[in-house]
Amino acid sequence: MGSAGGPPNGPVPAGRQCPGSSRCGAQHDHARGAGRPCAENGSGRPDDVPPGQAASVGAVWVPTVETYAELGRRVLAGPARLGRTRLVAVDGPSGAGKSVFAARLADALAALPGGGRPPVVHTDDLLDGWADQLTFWPRLERWVLAPLRAGKPGAYRRYSWVRRCFLPRELPVPPAPVVIVEGVSAARAAVRPELTLSVLVTAPAELRSSRAVARDGPGILPELRRWHAGERAHFAADGTADAVDLVVDGAPGLPHDPGTEYVALGGGKAGIRCRS
Repeated sequence: MGSAGGPPNGPVPAGRQCPGSSRCGAQHDHARGAGRPCAENGSGRPDDVPPGQAASVGAVWVPTVETYAELGRRVLAGPARLGRTRLVAVDGPSGAGKSVFAARLADALAALPGGGRPPVVHTDDLLDGWADQLTFWPRLERWVLAPLRAGKPGAYRRYSWVRRCFLPRELPVPPAPVVIVEGVSAARAAVRPELTLSVLVTAPAELRSSRAVARDGPGILPELRRWHAGERAHFAADGTADAVDLVVDGAPGLPHDPGTEYVALGGGKAGIRCRS
């Protein structure tokens, strides 16, 4: 890990640093503020699958209410595949509800005996601007995944979408029993062998698009359209919907307690396959 004055684990790969030792992180400029890339893949279901159809076998998706606590127990019972860490990936198009799902799962894990609240890494924080939609992965690998794989703490610098540079402060990622990575392409093929659980969160395209504009304003539309195209291409090529352990409805119609429950698509508990 790098010192406080240098980037974690060496130079930032293809990333812009905030100049000098300026305190551009003093305002806690989070990626979810102005300029955050919030997009969708052009469909109400992953990989442009029609609503109500499973991606691979054409079976009808059956919505089922499940609890975050039960999912957390399944994660803790699953094998650690990234060193001593159980890595959970929460994937899906932007605006689908990935961040909310990841936070609620983290809360549920914190409430379980022997759990503890896991670190949550948002991939939006690692992008070097809009053009770095999918090519940020070497940063995640070098700063977070490689150290955890070796049983060591990782650390990363968060990108400021307002200042358009990486902030100077390092955010630690300890080798906890569970670490959650949330963001577009978090469950990509390259990392699947090391995942204890992979989740895809989806929601209708119109809703995802309206969430993005409501959050960041209509000025993001030109970049948003390009982002949509990139997401569609990635999910189609990656086969994400066919590969994940769990598909979650990010805009469910079933009655449930959103603080403690989510709506799973495609078989309920039988579809939650924490691999052994």
